[in-house]
Amino acid sequence: MRHLFLPDNLLGPSEIKTPGKDHFSSAEKLGECIKYALRQDSSFYLFSPDETTSNKLDSAYDSSARAWALPKKPWDLPESENGHIIELLSENTLLAVMIGHVLSGGQSMMTSYESFFSIVTSQLFQYLKFLSQSSEVSWRSSVPALNLLSTSTCWRQDHNGFSHQSPALISALLSQPTNFANALFPVDDVSASASFQFMYNSKNVVNLTIFNKTNEPRWIDRKHASFQYQHGASVFGFASDDNPDYIFTAAGDIMTREALYALNILREDIPGRRFRFVGINALSYNAIGTTNAKMSQDIFNDYFTTDKPIIANFHGYPDALKSILVNYADPLRLSIHGFSERGSTTTPFEMLRLNCASRYDLALDIAYRENRQDLIEKYQKILRDNAEHAHRTGEDLINMV
Repeated sequence: MRHLFLPDNLLGPSEIKTPGKDHFSSAEKLGECIKYALRQDSSFYLFSPDETTSNKLDSAYDSSARAWALPKKPWDLPESENGHIIELLSENTLLAVMIGHVLSGGQSMMTSYESFFSIVTSQLFQYLKFLSQSSEVSWRSSVPALNLLSTSTCWRQDHNGFSHQSPALISALLSQPTNFANALFPVDDVSASASFQFMYNSKNVVNLTIFNKTNEPRWIDRKHASFQYQHGASVFGFASDDNPDYIFTAAGDIMTREALYALNILREDIPGRRFRFVGINALSYNAIGTTNAKMSQDIFNDYFTTDKPIIANFHGYPDALKSILVNYADPLRLSIHGFSERGSTTTPFEMLRLNCASRYDLALDIAYRENRQDLIEKYQKILRDNAEHAHRTGEDLINMV
């Protein structure tokens, strides 16, 4: 079993002078990482249910053709009997083949739309049982991680609609007390590279990485992205004050963007209050962090303080994050936003508003705590106005950049 270390050009910049100004695609960066892995490791395969291009991972075709043994048509993508990109519209079949490949010592990753990954939940549970049992057998050697690349379809429903919204696999994996599963939430393209390298080099675990297809702000440099794996989270210094009155935290790229924009709103509207932002990049059973590097209570207290209110914005179901945070903090400190099973084919900001996960919904938490009726009315009006405009025109009033 070999390790892979990405070159500097794939790991991203060593310094970010203006966090949030430039926008890049985590999906496209992961495609570049896959292309590199295909060239460096002859055992590496990408398994994809016919969605490699729509998932923006098509850079992989620069290194390998699709595996194909039937006659070719003129419109077909590059295909070969020796291709290392396996496309088949059956998540169950692909995962079964991938598990066999991993248990033989080969490296691989599988991608799918987030809403369809839950199809393989039962198979993953059985594999987690196997990992748990085999860890107790002395002659069992380590095997590469079972790595899943989940293209988020929760928060951008521009055309697919409610049917394509489900973060259920996150909750399912985090509920497994065998402690052989990680959920990773790269905040931007730089963090996505760090996640790819972590996934590739980990052993005896299931890794689920969730990312969005749209271009999103770049927030952190490659050293910061790597550092996050020490504890599963980090303080974003550019968005944080000393001795904060409130702690904001988020897991997920769009959730982080909304939380950081909420801080900008609050700093303008309540200049006397101080805030800190903690970005969460990894969760595992009952803990922030990965299975091998769970955040300690001391580190949590250092990042989140011991008594300040915590406003969280989570990519998945709020209860999944709450079940972890209550292991560290008094539940009365927590206000957790996330996907509350509200959806439609609607505008990007409206998806956030429907689930009370937008920047103004987060800002409302503080307005209520500060008893600022003027701000409560202001933020509620902004949310109402956007809803009316979006329903009438199909476009948001809120600038999503």
